[in-house]
Amino acid sequence: MEGNIPKRVFVTGGAGFIGSHICDRLVEMGTEVVCADNLITGSTENISHLMGKENFEFIECDITEINSCMEAMDGCDAINHQAALGSVPRSVADPLKTNLYNITGTLNIFHTAATKNIKRVVFASSSSVYGDEEGLPKIEGKIGAQLSPYAVSKRAGELYSAVFNKIHGIETIGLRYFNIFGPRQTPEGVYAAVIPRFINNTLNGERSAIYGDGGQSRDFTYVSNAVDANIAALTTDKEAAFGRIYNIACGSRMTLNEIFEQIRDIIGEVDPEVAEITPIFEEERVGDVRHSLADISLAKEYLNYEPIIDSRRGLSLTVQSHISSQWQ
Repeated sequence: MEGNIPKRVFVTGGAGFIGSHICDRLVEMGTEVVCADNLITGSTENISHLMGKENFEFIECDITEINSCMEAMDGCDAINHQAALGSVPRSVADPLKTNLYNITGTLNIFHTAATKNIKRVVFASSSSVYGDEEGLPKIEGKIGAQLSPYAVSKRAGELYSAVFNKIHGIETIGLRYFNIFGPRQTPEGVYAAVIPRFINNTLNGERSAIYGDGGQSRDFTYVSNAVDANIAALTTDKEAAFGRIYNIACGSRMTLNEIFEQIRDIIGEVDPEVAEITPIFEEERVGDVRHSLADISLAKEYLNYEPIIDSRRGLSLTVQSHISSQWQ
């Protein structure tokens, strides 16, 4: 870690999967944390262990109704913006709500930062912005046409960040996440991410759906690596780091078939009966890309980012977490 640790950080989506892990780290560092979440996809269960700590405050508010959040931003010297309505399929089914939360909500955050003279905004973007750009690995400056409303919404956030950096001098840093996974990622619901869904189904002795032939590959990235990147972005004092977008990933990829098999093998060590479970292959989903792999050299150069836990180790840790929670 380098630079200055912010004294007070406003974390949107702080009760969500990634946001709650960021809150954990900031509280541990001694930073005052204002955790804001509307609890639509987040849960107080993710932050229950932080309640009562003197440097942690939770407020239930919605970034689409920014007046409900503005007062709580008083005294903050940084915003960490994780709140979003995730999922490509969800955005295809309901593009208006995706637009409201991911574009209007993000604009509200940048506008409030400018109004309140909050110096730094670190925000979550997504590898989905690369769209139909087929080149691998993905390089920040080379993107294609976005393939879903979700991807469009994340690209819009990046464009707004550039504008507010230039016009208002806000120290913006965007992090393009590549398939972040880990503990607290929900396995429930029609829009559940693939890894927790595979784990949950396999633990229950059920088959999992794979959309397509399973040969699709992703740069799956364990959540602690994403947290490291956010902390680096919040604390860096490198002037050249601001106004940029960075890939946050491991720089390696696994196919969905490989992910499924590894999860099955890990669980099979404690429950041999799952060894025979096979996936169900279904029709590919609209808006999904075939392959994704990140070039993380820019994040290494400007943020000193280095993924510590690779995807295979991360899978093992995530499965262990799910097993532990089932036994509690």
